[in-house]
Amino acid sequence: MQNKQYIAPFFMIISSLCFAFMSASVKQAGSLSFIQKVLFRNMVMVIAVLPVLLKKSVKAGNQVLIGKPENRPKLVMRSLFGFFGVLCYFVSIERLNLGDSAMLNKMSSFFVIILSAIFIGDKIKFYHIPALIAAFAGTLLIIKPGFDVSPLPAVIGLTGALLAAGAYTSIASLKGQEDSLTIILWFSVISTVISLVPAIIMWQQPTGLEFIALIGTGVFAAGGQYFLTKAYSYGKAGEISIYNYTQVFFSVLISFIVWNDIPDALSITGSILIIAAAVGLYLKGRKTS
Repeated sequence: MQNKQYIAPFFMIISSLCFAFMSASVKQAGSLSFIQKVLFRNMVMVIAVLPVLLKKSVKAGNQVLIGKPENRPKLVMRSLFGFFGVLCYFVSIERLNLGDSAMLNKMSSFFVIILSAIFIGDKIKFYHIPALIAAFAGTLLIIKPGFDVSPLPAVIGLTGALLAAGAYTSIASLKGQEDSLTIILWFSVISTVISLVPAIIMWQQPTGLEFIALIGTGVFAAGGQYFLTKAYSYGKAGEISIYNYTQVFFSVLISFIVWNDIPDALSITGSILIIAAAVGLYLKGRKTS
């Protein structure tokens, strides 16, 4: 484990496992309102991140807590994209099996290519085009428009991926300007503030198991974010991001063990197309770099 080449993928896989357990916790919380789940996810994140940033602020100053003035509009925009993205993702988790919801959420990587071209000026390369076509074809197989199953939950999940891509694009524009924990704190605080009043209005008293699941939602999200940050500190994003797709495998496995639920043939085919497109981009990216 002393070789960074292996440490970074290891941390990325642990992060993916944590996020899979976070999704399972959301589903296990059952009939509780999705806004309660979002609230607990972000409250625990604030509790986890704030002490670390307070300690950093002793040496680095208060800006590590509140961000640089010129970056605050971007921090707010990233937080809003992230909040509504998580909201859509949690709704899709409640109504789809974990494998499908996780796979749709991973479409954010492909939306980032498009949004980065529109808002940051990154060029869409020729080899991006077949990958995007394959990924969106796979998405159609998961959503199944016009089939007997209502596509609405899947469309909500895909919308969450688009919003997540907006958040990631905002983060890219802040690269090197803000501490990653500052960005996470802004997102968590703003999400907590937005969801607090609706959560109180829609509050449903959780059972003991549901309360544990709510806490698990926040704990596993914090763990996933921590190991994700560690992974990127040890390796290049382009070289390790592919391991993030192991979340889909973990989600399918957990879903099968806990709920005896597996994706149907169309969803499996769609997932294979999306993962194949992601692997193709990863291999091409490594070759060109």
